[in-house]
Amino acid sequence: MYKLLTASLALLISFQFLPILPHSAHGKAAYLDLAATQSSDHSTPAQNSPSMLPVTDGDAYRSSHHAFAAPVILLDVGHGGIDGGTSAQGVLEKDVNLAISQKVYLLLRSKGYAVIINRLGDYALSDENRWLNSRSRHTRDLAQRKSLSEEVSTDIVVSIHANWSPRSTTHGPVILHQKEGRSYLLAQSIQDAMNDLCGTRRGVVWGKPFYMLNYVKQPAVIVETGFLSNAEDRARMSDPTEQKRIAQSIANGIIYYLSVV
Repeated sequence: MYKLLTASLALLISFQFLPILPHSAHGKAAYLDLAATQSSDHSTPAQNSPSMLPVTDGDAYRSSHHAFAAPVILLDVGHGGIDGGTSAQGVLEKDVNLAISQKVYLLLRSKGYAVIINRLGDYALSDENRWLNSRSRHTRDLAQRKSLSEEVSTDIVVSIHANWSPRSTTHGPVILHQKEGRSYLLAQSIQDAMNDLCGTRRGVVWGKPFYMLNYVKQPAVIVETGFLSNAEDRARMSDPTEQKRIAQSIANGIIYYLSVV
């Protein structure tokens, strides 16, 4: 919790200087990223989790009611710490996820949206979970992510990840959605924006086996920003300038969704 508070304040200060504005996936085990591990453990976490309310701009996010007139967006940053996610050519998914998510966070805040981000450093969220009695680090990690969406009056959840495929030619963003209409619309909005950026024509995918999409009650999506196994995608996702463009596309998709739903 203290790491999240400290990092939030540091990121908000850094915004003033911004110039514009699953899972044994270590290596090559996961296609569509989290599927292998999230589908293997669908146990519902206990309901007696402690408060984990992050503070931004000096105001505590309250779980009992909306503290904001604007919708509250939860950015779920995939992996972290001991869990590097997938990787290729020395590029770790956890690092790409964090860099892009921070930029999405700043872009949305610059537009006046209330945004929560659940990881602002290289640490595993399972380390923050001291309330779930489970030996599985992965289960504690997922439960901690889900818990924040319940502690706060969240309107939408956007989980940011990177992809991997055994075929190096497979490329482009893939957005996964719940079997629910609002989630589908949110996914489609982000997919359209990212297709425009990447010159792709991918459609959204029902993320049937994914823990976050099964157990988060609010409209939620998983944004696979590209394939680390593809050289072109990997270069784009590793470049800070391109990361800003990816983040802008994700933010544009979120804003469009919120403007029409």
